Amino acid sequence: MLDTAQRLLRLLSLLQAPRDWTGPELAERLGVTTRTVRNDVERLRDLGYPVHGIRGVTGGYRLGAGATLPPLLLDDEEAVAVAVGLRVGATQGAVTGIEEAALRALTKLEQVLPSRLRRRVNGLRAYLVPLPHAGPSVDAATLTAIAAASRDHERLRFDYTGHDGSAGRREVEPHRLVHSRGRWYLVGWDVARSDWRTFRADRMRLRTPNGPRFTPREDPGGDLVGHVATGLATAPWQCRARVTVRAPAEHVRDRLPPGVPVEPLDDDTCVAEVGSDTPRMLAAYLGMLDADFQVTEPPELVAEIRVLADRYRRGVPAVPGEIKRLPDV
Repeated sequence: MLDTAQRLLRLLSLLQAPRDWTGPELAERLGVTTRTVRNDVERLRDLGYPVHGIRGVTGGYRLGAGATLPPLLLDDEEAVAVAVGLRVGATQGAVTGIEEAALRALTKLEQVLPSRLRRRVNGLRAYLVPLPHAGPSVDAATLTAIAAASRDHERLRFDYTGHDGSAGRREVEPHRLVHSRGRWYLVGWDVARSDWRTFRADRMRLRTPNGPRFTPREDPGGDLVGHVATGLATAPWQCRARVTVRAPAEHVRDRLPPGVPVEPLDDDTCVAEVGSDTPRMLAAYLGMLDADFQVTEPPELVAEIRVLADRYRRGVPAVPGEIKRLPDV
């Protein structure tokens, strides 16, 4: 049987899991009676840990938030993960204003790490070379305000600059914050447009106070991940086209960025909604699908494909075996 100190540490470790524990469950895990569990819970409360008791048939115990920050218990893997995450946050990242706090926390953590874990953390630090974050960053206060409005179901009002440089004011029901490709995005319901939109957090300038409360909506299309992936893949496009491709949909999806819409027409044909910065770039990308395709619009894309086709045709011999030399320059 565990002694009292070991048992309290084990009990605290169990309570830190994001779930409710019944007295009998804890007693079984610790190998003690439910009365001992109640006594140990009181000891943890005396030490400053806010252990909440829930009455009723399905009641139990849960570790809540308190007025002070008591010590945390981390297992080996958690301690290493936190140390590495703090190191990355202190040296480079997409969130500004947390570097000093991350370095202070890392220093405190490394002071109490056992030698075996400190060796693992130092090994990772020595042999991992993180590239500096070159993209735009977002202030930590902005992310906190967005997350708080999402949690409290309050509308956000903000000035926003789009990818094309256009600026305007938005009122949005915030749904989720998403981190992808080194940037932070807000997925929310745009009130004026009556539709879901994805906003880059570094382009948002929040206005106060927040708007009225709202009733949360279901994930857009029932698939938040798919919605965000499609939005990130297609939002920057200046030139767009629907292209019929003579190949199975899976063949085409494997050759396009994640999130680009591809709709199968039959087993051997599909329609892809593709795009790029310019018609010339899109014409070149279509040639890398490794399949026949047909494009009817926009006209500037059709023109670029004809130019590219003529250029390729001139670049190969007209007759097999004939070598066509370019003029000397």
